[in-house]
Amino acid sequence: MATKITPEPLTITISEEAAKHVKQFAAAEGKSDASLRVGVKGGGCSGLTYMLEIIDDEPNVDDKLIEEHDVKLYVDKKSYIFLAGTVLEYSGGLNGKGFVFNNPNAKTTCGCGTSFSV
Repeated sequence: MATKITPEPLTITISEEAAKHVKQFAAAEGKSDASLRVGVKGGGCSGLTYMLEIIDDEPNVDDKLIEEHDVKLYVDKKSYIFLAGTVLEYSGGLNGKGFVFNNPNAKTTCGCGTSFSV
């Protein structure tokens, strides 16, 4: 039996451009639903690193659910604390293409933007 998770208030947001790319990547992987697992783990040159994964499996029991632009964003409770207020965006600029975490909780970040400290 699937676990029912109710959507959380939008304390983590995903831009329309990022949502569009999540849907494109999900379709390219043959996944019918645009669901994304976002989190943090220890590591990287600043202490914590971002995790991002397109998923099609069931959410974990302790996941928080955020839905925006027809994308389901799952965040575990521990990561949610570090990511509250974050805007997930997609950049296609000269510095490379990819997802960007604009995290107001990050006190320092590394040069490549994939790790941070609080």
